[in-house]
Amino acid sequence: MELNIVWFGLVGVLLAGYAVLDGFDLGVGALHLLTKTDTERRITLNSIGPVWDGNEVWLVTAGGALFAAFPDVYATVFSGFYTAFMLLLFVLIFRAVAIEFRSKQENPRWRSAWDVAFSVSSVVIALLMGVALGNIITGIPLNQSKEFTGNFLTLLNPYSLLVGITTVALFMMHGSIYLVLKTEGELQIKIRSWVNNAIIFFVICFVTTTMSTLIYYPSMAAHFKDYPALFLIAVLNMLAIANIPREIHKGSEFRAFLSSSSSIVLLMLLFAVGIFPNIVPSDPSPEYSLTIYNAASSQKTLMIMLIVALIGMPFVVAYTVIIHKVYKGKVRLDESSY
Repeated sequence: MELNIVWFGLVGVLLAGYAVLDGFDLGVGALHLLTKTDTERRITLNSIGPVWDGNEVWLVTAGGALFAAFPDVYATVFSGFYTAFMLLLFVLIFRAVAIEFRSKQENPRWRSAWDVAFSVSSVVIALLMGVALGNIITGIPLNQSKEFTGNFLTLLNPYSLLVGITTVALFMMHGSIYLVLKTEGELQIKIRSWVNNAIIFFVICFVTTTMSTLIYYPSMAAHFKDYPALFLIAVLNMLAIANIPREIHKGSEFRAFLSSSSSIVLLMLLFAVGIFPNIVPSDPSPEYSLTIYNAASSQKTLMIMLIVALIGMPFVVAYTVIIHKVYKGKVRLDESSY
């Protein structure tokens, strides 16, 4: 297999891993204000407390992999989306500050203000990431020098905003399932009622986005027409989503979480198949698109970095598995809790 394709897949794996892991963090944040009492909010916060920062390592790793394998993409996206990335960086930092500062004082106003900051920043992060994916589908204006010729408002087109809202809905569904997994008693009963609403919200957004994609961006379905076997990915995705309420009803929260995680991975796979071999399509000049071939590093660099990735990736995976295993089980508040 070509190294260019291998690295396209590796970057996709890292981004999918981030979406699964930080996705439930962001979903918990988006749902945070639905809880009413201080104890409930502390429980939701502590459900992600030990893992949220480790989950973000996957995003940093994906950025490093993109820089090493596809430097032209890294340069174009990070310079062209500068305002959007600065906003994303700000809310990522702001969310971290909100998590750490929220319980430093017992003043209700203090805690309420940081609750709002935590929830709003989580929603904005998910929205911006969805908007970024939406712009990859629509294509962005690039010139022959591979430079972005638009502005921040160019990125806020209706379709990309729709993808952004769908991403928020997806993470809310994912986060609500994670909270059911981590809570018990009356709070768990309350959160169970959120899951079905979150699923309905996501399904409505997903169907709308899918129809819009097929109508306005039919090129995303081209590979599925050429290789009908790829349609199996879409079928598996629908089955994974349909299995979530079934497992929740049976009380199998972990299986529901696995189904939700699978749906995210499969959605990322559908996205990857749709844009391949492009990484950043150009519109209205498709000849200037950045692909896995014209934006890649040399073959020697790709091979060296592949060796580094094969050595380093097991450590990232191992850390993620260990930290989640150590902090598995229901949330219990104690003196060290947020």
